[in-house]
Amino acid sequence: MNPTLVFDIETIPDIAGLRILHGLDERVSDAEVAEMAFQQRRQKTGSDFIQHHLQRVVAISCVLREGGNFKVWSLGGLDEDEGSLIQRFFDGIDKYTPQLVSWNGSGFDLPVLHYRGLIHGVQCARYWDMGEDDREFKWNNYISRYHMRHLDLMDLLAMYGGRANAPLDDLAKLIGFPGKLGMDGSKVWEAYQQGKLEEIRNYCETDVVNTYLVFARFQMMRGVLSRDGFSKEIELVRSELGKLNQTHWQEYLAAWPED
Repeated sequence: MNPTLVFDIETIPDIAGLRILHGLDERVSDAEVAEMAFQQRRQKTGSDFIQHHLQRVVAISCVLREGGNFKVWSLGGLDEDEGSLIQRFFDGIDKYTPQLVSWNGSGFDLPVLHYRGLIHGVQCARYWDMGEDDREFKWNNYISRYHMRHLDLMDLLAMYGGRANAPLDDLAKLIGFPGKLGMDGSKVWEAYQQGKLEEIRNYCETDVVNTYLVFARFQMMRGVLSRDGFSKEIELVRSELGKLNQTHWQEYLAAWPED
């Protein structure tokens, strides 16, 4: 059975890119550049959501479920540049050919990684294979919305209709998982400006575990896991997280009382 790789990214406005596109020099502060971009988007769309190609990736967190092993971590170090983080992600796909699982990965995470990878000259042949190198990928690849090599769980549960999309935090908490702790995506830029990159990565890691747990519940719903198998999966996640000494995992487990 192929390993499962669940992933999540966190982003901030691409200040350097915005300077290039709008002809802004260093006399305009980073905060002012970002606020200008937010205002332009609000005027155009009613939301301050910046377009995907102008989202700079600052964290990529993953859960790898392979054989009897469960691992959660963030790619690269705190000082690693964006291009290297993205290359690490796609190198993992080259190495494992995993099933990718995400929450809104088709709508946000992967398009961002596509654009930002293109900007940085990232190589990812396995990911983009649609049957040219491996015939099996013609019928099941990472790019097609309806294939399972990448499962966007939010998109699938909503029957590919955006009006039915549910927030991961809501669904995780309704099932009985911890959900988000102390941060959400709207606070990432503020936290980054305060030098809190480690906290951003910690938040991203807890969110990717939320995604994995909801995915495990989905696997039970569709019969891949029995009820007993799901219970054992939950026990495995608790056990592995309990071995980690970081404060965010202690807080996560404290917010997740056992039945």
